Amino acid sequence: MRHISRFATCVLGAVVVASTASAGGYVAPVAEPVVAPVVPVEPVGDWAGGYAGGSIGYAFAGDDEIGLDLYRGDTLIQRNSDLGEANLKGVTAGLHAGYRWQRDNWVFGPELWVEGGSVDGSDSFPLVGTEAELESSLNYAVGLQFKTGYAVNPQTLVYGTAGAVYGDFDYDLETVAGSESVNYDETGYTLGLGVERKVRDNLSVFAEWQYRNFGKTDVEFGEGANSLVSRATPEHHHVKLGVNFSF
Repeated sequence: MRHISRFATCVLGAVVVASTASAGGYVAPVAEPVVAPVVPVEPVGDWAGGYAGGSIGYAFAGDDEIGLDLYRGDTLIQRNSDLGEANLKGVTAGLHAGYRWQRDNWVFGPELWVEGGSVDGSDSFPLVGTEAELESSLNYAVGLQFKTGYAVNPQTLVYGTAGAVYGDFDYDLETVAGSESVNYDETGYTLGLGVERKVRDNLSVFAEWQYRNFGKTDVEFGEGANSLVSRATPEHHHVKLGVNFSF
């Protein structure tokens, strides 16, 4: 009986061990893999390449101080400064063309523009006991500027400009002795800011502000023994709206 009991105990132990093995025993827990969230990359937009377009604008806040110096030959007889101010203003129309390169969100390149319209200003002032009037007129302007911008989203570009500008002017002086018109040209500089918005891939609209300064130029009226010299100082602000066609 003792042998039978021992045999039964061994069989029971084997059954328990076999049951545990068939059940797989202890299984270590498996950690779930960590998946990093996918962050969508915002497209930059394509601004590179050539473009051309047109614009309409308005010149305002012009400043051309009037001062006339009376000369007899090469001798200064009388200096008349701060006689008045010709405030240049008027409507303009222009054409332009340029090229842009792009590095990530940065966009840069040159632009050539030409502009004409009706930009002028005049003022009356006393001169040698009588009334005189001087008118300053901008016939046309040609500019070459460099534009640097940043694409804030695929459709919108903000930019700044800096460049050189050439202007063709008329100065008209009217006194009791008659009237005289003198044409002159001068080169200056420009600074500006703008924003451009794509309407479709090859068409965009823009708005731009620009400050233009043409320096100082001596303009001489009269011939012979006596002459009047005015120092022209034309400058003005300019805003324009336009379209660009990319190609």
